[in-house]
Amino acid sequence: MQKRKHWAPLDLTMGSMFVALMAIGANITTIAPFMVIGGVPITLQTFFSILAGLMLGSRLGALSMFSYMILGLAGAPIFAQFKGGAAVVLSPTFGFILSFILIAYLAGKIVEKNRTFPMYISAALVAMAINYIFGANWMYAAYMLWFDAPDGLNYQMVWYWMMFPLPKDVALTIFAGFMAHRLEKSVLSKSAYRNQNKVA
Repeated sequence: MQKRKHWAPLDLTMGSMFVALMAIGANITTIAPFMVIGGVPITLQTFFSILAGLMLGSRLGALSMFSYMILGLAGAPIFAQFKGGAAVVLSPTFGFILSFILIAYLAGKIVEKNRTFPMYISAALVAMAINYIFGANWMYAAYMLWFDAPDGLNYQMVWYWMMFPLPKDVALTIFAGFMAHRLEKSVLSKSAYRNQNKVA
């Protein structure tokens, strides 16, 4: 099986672009502070992380999300509500940040095997579901084990909170699949140069 020996310049540019888009999408609540439900900011991070996987592929998509996480943990204020630093690891929402790496990889991996329109939509929706499952369970565990929980918190309440961003995320996830498929043949997609920089 042939593998890329190194990243092409366009790879690095696109990966960096998605790091920036994640930082912007994370902080949409700065102009709409009411978009914080139960301490969970409603952001565009799920949309951009799925789009990264679909457009960049599994490896580069996951790498861009990993870079976003490391940059934030190093202190850059690029997480939701302009948070940053290693202390974010202990926050109830850190599970969502971790899941962005996983879902970018998964979404990219699925469409690498089948680049039909239905597969793009399916990959995006599967990735979104994993984002919710991973993030919600991490949040519940954080509240139960090491973070001050709101009064009366239970597992059902955590999922009740997740219902608020759900319609937005479903719509944007489908849009991400549609957009990525439409851009499949363009210079903005890895398909435009996936045969470049390969070793024999």
